[in-house]
Amino acid sequence: MTSYFDELETRTQDAREAAQLEALNVQLAKYGMDALGALADLKGLPVLRKSELSKRQAENPPFGGLPVSNIAHIFQSPGPIYEPGGTSHDWWRMGRFLNACGIGPGDVVQNCFGYHLTPAGMIFENGARAVGATVLPAGTGQTELQVQAARDVGVTAYAGTPDYLKIILEKADAMGVSLGITRAAVGGGALFPSLRAWYAERGITCLQCYATADLGNIAYESPAQEGMILDEHVIVEIVTPGTGDPVAPGEVGEVVVTSLNPDYPLIRFATGDLSAVMDGVSPCGRTNTRIKGWMGRADQTTKIKGMFVRPEQVAQLVAKHDAIERARVVASREGEMDVMTVRIETGANDAAAFEASISEVLKLKGRVELVPVGGLPRDGLVIEDVRTYD
Repeated sequence: MTSYFDELETRTQDAREAAQLEALNVQLAKYGMDALGALADLKGLPVLRKSELSKRQAENPPFGGLPVSNIAHIFQSPGPIYEPGGTSHDWWRMGRFLNACGIGPGDVVQNCFGYHLTPAGMIFENGARAVGATVLPAGTGQTELQVQAARDVGVTAYAGTPDYLKIILEKADAMGVSLGITRAAVGGGALFPSLRAWYAERGITCLQCYATADLGNIAYESPAQEGMILDEHVIVEIVTPGTGDPVAPGEVGEVVVTSLNPDYPLIRFATGDLSAVMDGVSPCGRTNTRIKGWMGRADQTTKIKGMFVRPEQVAQLVAKHDAIERARVVASREGEMDVMTVRIETGANDAAAFEASISEVLKLKGRVELVPVGGLPRDGLVIEDVRTYD
């Protein structure tokens, strides 16, 4: 029988959206912004990108003037970007994921995420407390000591990157030590099917989450292992990279998240990651929307002929012409020269009509290829680099 973290996981979508809208308007009020009438109205608000957040923090340290409150820690991620952290119940919303992994009271979690400067270690520790588990704050390194501690304190579950558990287990084998780890909660890297299968052969159920230092947990796997279920306290949009415009359901786009954490309200924060919404609900009974997990990076900035072309520029090109439905820049090579081709999805038939705008917006001249409406792939790419240097 499935054990849910709370009743929010199985509520109706109407009830979920009503509660999220109420919480969203509380967040907006902290910014002095007007309340919205529907979650769909979020698309009218600006997107906050990491580059902009970093700039704001540099001008107004440490948090860029955002309405931050009730924090216990300040962390630093590469950039640098500073993130607040709290110690209240499930502040990072990781408990929901650990519960889905089957971790709870009586478990001892070997937490191999780092505790220094970056928040991952504290994110998972806070989640373990939320489900009543005990934590071995292991971090990384000193593998022999990790094995010894896991044996001596009776570790039953692992939290860390997907591959580090394998290193621990192989070291334990070499030392002739038997460990009692049966569950693994992983993140911060790709969980390849072959690695999941390797753990399963050893009797370890391994599930993954999608989280960031800024936002905490965004989505997580359940035992059904069919996509990632959105956390109950975030609002997730999938948008065309370089814009804030939502894509059609099922299409690949950039993940934009609004956090409903009252202590650190982030509105339409762009993760830079690509994903897509899945149809239906999870067989595990949790009713929230699912996404397909990490599908690449949305920041497809590419240097062509010595000039950077960015997704935001492609979006500007599309906005400049009512006749353009979508556009895709393709970087290729002919001989020793870069070639830029702009594929334009349109009902128009005069490629020359777009040439001046391409030069103006992209700062480069390129070939124009007209594509029928619906003819470009819905894979989240607006800049495609097909160059090889063999």
